[in-house]
Amino acid sequence: MKDKTIVQIDREAATMFIMRVFAAEVSAVWKHFSEKELLDSWWAPKPWKCETKSLDFSEGGVWQYAMAGPEGERHHAGVRYSEIMFHRSIAWSDYFSDSAGNIDADKPVVDWLIGFTGVQEGTKLTVNLHFKSTAELEKILNFGFAEGFSAGLDNLEQALNSR
Repeated sequence: MKDKTIVQIDREAATMFIMRVFAAEVSAVWKHFSEKELLDSWWAPKPWKCETKSLDFSEGGVWQYAMAGPEGERHHAGVRYSEIMFHRSIAWSDYFSDSAGNIDADKPVVDWLIGFTGVQEGTKLTVNLHFKSTAELEKILNFGFAEGFSAGLDNLEQALNSR
C-alpha cells in the first residue's frame, strides 16, 4: 500500500508537519483521539500495543500510557493536554516517562497541535510538532518516530474502516 501520510520536516525551524485524510466523519476520528479504548486500538505501530494507564481528556488533564513490545519491552510516555477545541483541535505536550509518569528529562518534550478538518473525502488530520531544538527533532527522528507514527495512522485508518 502506498503511504498516504505526508510528513514534512523543517530542521531550521525544529518542526514537523504530518497530514493525512481519512474517509470518516470528524466525530469518528475525534473519538479515536479522545477515548481510551479507541486510542489503544491504533496508537502503537504493530506489533507493538498501546496500553493506557490513565486518561483525563480535558484541558490540564494527562494521558499516561505504555508502548508494549512483542518481546515484553515497555516504554512509558504521557501527554498533558493544554487546549481542546471540540471536533476542531487538540494541543498537548508529549513526553517520555517512567512507569509512575515522571517525565524523563533526558528525552525531548514535544508540543503538538492536532487539527481535525471536515473535507469532501472525510476528515483531514493535521499534526504540527514543535521541538525545542533541531537536536531534539533529530533525536525523535532517530527513534523512528516518522515511520512509527505513519504506521499508527495506518492502524487508525483500519480502525475507522472497521466501524
